[in-house]
Amino acid sequence: MAESSGYTSIPKKVETGDDLDYAFLRKVGLKHLEQLSGGLWTDFNSHDPGVTILEMLCYAITDLGARIEMPIENLLAPENEEDNPVSRQFFTASQIFPSKPVTESDYRKLFIDIGGVKNCWLQPFEKQVFVDCKNDKIAYATDKLKKVTGSFNLQGLYTIIVDFDEPDEKLFPTDAAKNEEYKCIAGEITKLYHANRNLCEDLVEVKKVERHPILVCAAFEVKPDADEELIHAQVLRTIDNYFSPPIKFYSLQQMVEKGYSIDQIFEGPLLGSGFIDETELENARLREEVRLSDLVQEIMKIDGITAIKDISIQDGNQENPDAGSWLISIEKGKKPFRSFDSAFSYYKGVLPVNINKSKVEEYLNAFSENEKAEKEKAKADMIPEIPEGIYIGTSETTTIQNDFPENYGIGRAGLPPWADEARKAKAKQLKGYLLFFDQVLANYFTHLGKVKDLLSVNQHLKTTWFAQAVSDIAGFDELVNDYSNEAENLTASLFSHIKNNDERRIQLLDHLISRFAEKFSDYAFLMKQLYGKYATTAAIEARERFLSEYGDIYEYGILQNRGIGNWRGSAFNYFMQAAENLWDTSNVSGIEKRIALLAGMKNYTRRNLSVSCVEFYSLTDADNKKVFRWRIRNSSAQIILSATQNYKSVRVAQSELNLVVLKILETTVAEIEKAFENEITDETEIGNFEIQQSELGKFSFDVINRDADPDSVNRIIARQYSYSTSKEELKASLTELINFMAGEFTEEGMFVVEHILLRPDVTKTDIPLNQFMPVCTDDCTSCHPVDPYSFRVTVVLPGWTYRFSNPDFRKFMEELIRSEMPAHILARICWIGNRLTNDPDPENEMVKFEALYKDFLLAKTNSGQQQNSTKLKAFIKILSELNSIYPTGRLLDCDEESDAVEGRIILGSTKLGNL
Repeated sequence: MAESSGYTSIPKKVETGDDLDYAFLRKVGLKHLEQLSGGLWTDFNSHDPGVTILEMLCYAITDLGARIEMPIENLLAPENEEDNPVSRQFFTASQIFPSKPVTESDYRKLFIDIGGVKNCWLQPFEKQVFVDCKNDKIAYATDKLKKVTGSFNLQGLYTIIVDFDEPDEKLFPTDAAKNEEYKCIAGEITKLYHANRNLCEDLVEVKKVERHPILVCAAFEVKPDADEELIHAQVLRTIDNYFSPPIKFYSLQQMVEKGYSIDQIFEGPLLGSGFIDETELENARLREEVRLSDLVQEIMKIDGITAIKDISIQDGNQENPDAGSWLISIEKGKKPFRSFDSAFSYYKGVLPVNINKSKVEEYLNAFSENEKAEKEKAKADMIPEIPEGIYIGTSETTTIQNDFPENYGIGRAGLPPWADEARKAKAKQLKGYLLFFDQVLANYFTHLGKVKDLLSVNQHLKTTWFAQAVSDIAGFDELVNDYSNEAENLTASLFSHIKNNDERRIQLLDHLISRFAEKFSDYAFLMKQLYGKYATTAAIEARERFLSEYGDIYEYGILQNRGIGNWRGSAFNYFMQAAENLWDTSNVSGIEKRIALLAGMKNYTRRNLSVSCVEFYSLTDADNKKVFRWRIRNSSAQIILSATQNYKSVRVAQSELNLVVLKILETTVAEIEKAFENEITDETEIGNFEIQQSELGKFSFDVINRDADPDSVNRIIARQYSYSTSKEELKASLTELINFMAGEFTEEGMFVVEHILLRPDVTKTDIPLNQFMPVCTDDCTSCHPVDPYSFRVTVVLPGWTYRFSNPDFRKFMEELIRSEMPAHILARICWIGNRLTNDPDPENEMVKFEALYKDFLLAKTNSGQQQNSTKLKAFIKILSELNSIYPTGRLLDCDEESDAVEGRIILGSTKLGNL
């Protein structure tokens, strides 16, 4: 009995092939005919016209099936290369398979790809921090604390040890020139590390590997006809490669021949010089010991050596090394190298052979040149070719009526001239009957032709239903009325009754997203609650943005945008950056981009969230009371919308603003376009807009709440006070407002602060206590872990925005942040502050946080391990004092029987209001 595998797999081949089997289709068709009309129709022989119609339909279905089975590259080939080339329909292997460096091996590959680096290794940088549990203090030095009660090591800090290639003696003749070259390469490694830094990790130093000299003395017997200089060069090369194995770059074809699959080949960072075999990389670690037996085994592989007459190894660091040692232990962090005092001799029979050193040097140089040539070959073959498809008009089709026997009189030949009116009427009747099948088949062929658009990761389709006009029917105009030959109009007329277009788009997008083993966060209920009928549009746009930014985007071979699939665990690059790359920038961590796109946030850049396009301002009303209004400015700082009444508080004004934004989003540009095809007059309503026309003939518009009473002051909720001089200008103003609200308008954003970047200089010990982050130790009995730096982040979000002020959406966001955050990183989440107004609040935490965070980043970028103590202390202070804002609540009245939760006290989600 076969054992169960324990899981269910999806078979790769799911099609039955029945669509290609004419006999099968005919048989099934006849079976249906017998069931449906067997009581009236009993003659199912081939000569029967009904059977002929069935056979024509079966033939048409096999044609469709044959086209479906064509090579996929042909189905995806565009009619014009500019339309939607295959390279834009899918992410290429180099876009989707690689990832940012995550493991030590990934980083080693990345740095070995740099010219001048032979090998490198990452080691944890150890820094002990001492704890005074009684006074809640930490320090690098024990004498800074009143009482040391514990300690911990900072985690996530690294030292990179580099084995440099020997520089060209002609270019770098002196030790000073060589050291300068090493320093330059080390600087390149540092920059590359920070461009690929993991979240909550950092680099402390880059060091040249120290060397452990090994003396090798040996005598070899070689073949009489052997080239002793070549053999000596190979011996030197073999010994050096054993001590420090080289890393070879391979081409794509070579890696395939080694047995690796495409996804395995592209695993890890994408290099510029080829691919590195993971097994060879693992074998090229720093040796902990040198074994004479291994050396003998490697040397005997050289062609031309017949025997090793004598061989020994000695530890060059010892004053009196043991000449008979078979094993030498290497100091940790050092690499063995062949000592210059090593000696070799060669024999042909009993006669010693002299070695021409200059010729040996020529061979060694030739080996190096061959390696360079192999590297260039590997570099030239790195990207798998995308099969070139041939466009064959997959969607093109003609009527089945022309394939009927001519005696039917419905083909191109038609009826004979002597046919009477009754015969002509029957022919038209049959043509009209067959036209239904023609249209259904034409639509199927059209959908097949649109597969390349439906499954494209860059799709921006308005519809998922398609139709095309039936062609080549003689006397077509006598059969139908109001039949459009334009595909878009025909689609609209044939599928107007089907209302699931948006749902189908979401299903298609979810299908594409699932191909990357991703699941788009399901918060449809929340979006419906917050956005009403705009929720579906918002869901589609969010999925399209997520897909478009999933893979890396290159232009002319240069990485322009880091995909959220490849860079999900990356940190932002703070090292040696210009001010514009630290603020008002998309230089953010991968987790910020990923969370923002999964949550449907339009803008994930690091910027001043408190500076909004929404402006709240206060004024004094006729009763001498302070009231509030709002207005919205576009990206050019022009006022495009204003409140129509005064509000008693900012909270009430904010609520009305949220309603205005929602009503604008519920009206589409298509509705505006359609409305302007008709006459536009004063008080014309278009969606949630009402047109106003002045006595001078100028136009403006109001935003209206259709749910309010027509005579209520709550019906008009916003107004554009600027006037348009023409209907075209009015149409443009409405369109621009809708596009602005749907695109640029947002107050949402987030900050992710890595605590490891707030550490004082780890290369020093004499650091004042006030430069360390505050800790909670509780006498070292709780508040674990005590370490406030290692693998910790603070996520700061604006607490006042429409979605972020909703308790249910906050819960969703907090769950999303914790689920997407790497498992070893602990996140503290804060909802803080308010937007900046013309009446500044000195206690606005968001305003203070943004200013101090920006100052800290500008100081940190060029300071290396050092910190600007003033900026650091100020930022640590505001970060530790952040307080989440919650809706104001009140205590429950025990006599009240209402189940409503609004306004109630909810633990962890509410603050007590004023009595």
